[in-house]
Amino acid sequence: MRRRLILLAFLAIAAAGGWTWWSMPPAVAIAMATTGPAIRAVYATGSVEPVHWAKVGPAIRARITEVLVEEGQRVAEGQPMARLDSREAQHRAEETDARARFAQEELARVRTLVSRDIASRAALDRAESEARAVRAVAEAAQRRLDDYVVRAPSDGLVLRRDAEVGEVVDTPAALFWIGEPRPLRVTSEVDEEDIAQVREGQRVLLRADAFPGQVLTATVAQITPKGDSTRKSYRVRLALPDDTPLLIGMTVEANIVLRETDAAVLVPPAALRDGGVFVVRQETVERRAIEVGVQGPRAVEVLRGLARGEAVVLNPPAGLADGQQVRLRP
Repeated sequence: MRRRLILLAFLAIAAAGGWTWWSMPPAVAIAMATTGPAIRAVYATGSVEPVHWAKVGPAIRARITEVLVEEGQRVAEGQPMARLDSREAQHRAEETDARARFAQEELARVRTLVSRDIASRAALDRAESEARAVRAVAEAAQRRLDDYVVRAPSDGLVLRRDAEVGEVVDTPAALFWIGEPRPLRVTSEVDEEDIAQVREGQRVLLRADAFPGQVLTATVAQITPKGDSTRKSYRVRLALPDDTPLLIGMTVEANIVLRETDAAVLVPPAALRDGGVFVVRQETVERRAIEVGVQGPRAVEVLRGLARGEAVVLNPPAGLADGQQVRLRP
């Protein structure tokens, strides 16, 4: 009997403790709404290139016999940069030139015969026509010799050389890159879903792996009117300042700034639930709908419905309701 009474007493104590724990307000963690900068931006990726530059390649398929310039060297328009094997073409040019000279001599002989009434006028016409045709072939063969010389299309600096003696190159190949090292720009790709928000003159924040932790700037300079239907993107060129540390060929991540607020109301993302927050007032929560702006991994901008310094519940527990009492978790 005594054991039963002790067991009943323990059960009563446990029940009372359980009831007390169950009836207590839920314990919650809170965070204060703060102010700070908020930026709404369009993301893009791109690479650094000169504003003025060109790829230089061969006009025909042939073997490189001589490279005449080096990287970092300044060249003038029309200057030879490389020579290709033109021996066979030279032989053809010499052959056609010999035929042209023979046709010209034959024309002179026929003219003499016509003047002496030995040959007909028709023979003279045929000789003139043949001489013109052979001369045209010879001139074309001579012009083709220039295709075996790779020339600079404009003045500039040799930014890169991908040509070695002995290589067989074809027309799609780029043997040299020439241009001016300044000014520079970033050619980036913007998704077609975001391009309608991008305008010339917008500020751009850049990040490059070569400069970790450093935020670089640019400006939207040009938007290509026609997009790429395969990649579903538009080309956007970003102008870089003259003192940029970025180098030609570097890849960057770009954030084109659409809206920037210096003193926005910010709360942690964990405070949001179903488009609102729970504001703590004297150990009672108030369910409040808010308008959200920029959402980031560490903070969310609140446009309306919350003020700086108000306390919000983090990770609101399921069943938390407007007007319910809470306990602050240590």
